[in-house]
Amino acid sequence: MSNTNRNRLMLVIAIILAAIYLFPLYWMYITALKSGSEMFATPPSFWPSEPQWATYAFVWESRGMGRYLWNSLIIAFGSVTLITVLGVGCAYVLARYRNVWVDIGLFLILMLQVLPASLMITPIFVGFSQLGMLNYPRLAVIIAIAAKSMPFFVVLVRATFMAVPQELEEAALVDGNSRVGAFFNIVLPLARNGILVSAILIFMQAFGEFVYSKSIIQAVELQPASVGLNSFMGPNTNEWNNIMAYATIYVTPILAIFVLLQRRIVSGLTSGAIK
Repeated sequence: MSNTNRNRLMLVIAIILAAIYLFPLYWMYITALKSGSEMFATPPSFWPSEPQWATYAFVWESRGMGRYLWNSLIIAFGSVTLITVLGVGCAYVLARYRNVWVDIGLFLILMLQVLPASLMITPIFVGFSQLGMLNYPRLAVIIAIAAKSMPFFVVLVRATFMAVPQELEEAALVDGNSRVGAFFNIVLPLARNGILVSAILIFMQAFGEFVYSKSIIQAVELQPASVGLNSFMGPNTNEWNNIMAYATIYVTPILAIFVLLQRRIVSGLTSGAIK
């Protein structure tokens, strides 16, 4: 098989796989526009005969989505800020100072990433209750998300710092910079792309977080959009168009961020692959 035919075959396979992967999103968008009878029609229609655009306005007003999305943004930005402030220094130390204790610390960080949120929620809830953190539920969720996502952030940023030549720091030290000055003036600007991409990935995770928010935040006015979506669930749920409209409003901003920044995300994830 020639290279041209091989490339065409790979392109066809990629298109088919992309269509399979994106079909649930497509079905979510068109279901939000269907009427009640059209949702359960057999065979199903792949485009609504009369799109119900008013469903979005109804869901936005009746479910108070503005409040839910605002809470999601507060939790996501708070988590990203806390993780970035604490995680950058940790990643730098793990990248530059290699000894047995650093290796043990890195191993423990990777082990923390394996633990699921459902396993960690009980001890976290009990600990926050003893400390009185449940009186500040959004802050408690931010801390819990930071504890869960910190290993992922540290591992990614560590690879970015390892891609920055250590000789540049040594040259800065010779020129009179301190270790802290070399870090802020030389290393951090060169690693900012990887840090930014890692922060974006953490933001997308925190924006969709459910387990901690559902368990810790009891007040409806403080709950994020992921918990608001769960409020649709019930034994006799049949308003699938409203559920899909809510999910569309909730998911579309994240999809837009990912599409707009996909090249930067890919370049940031691979920045530490080649040194």
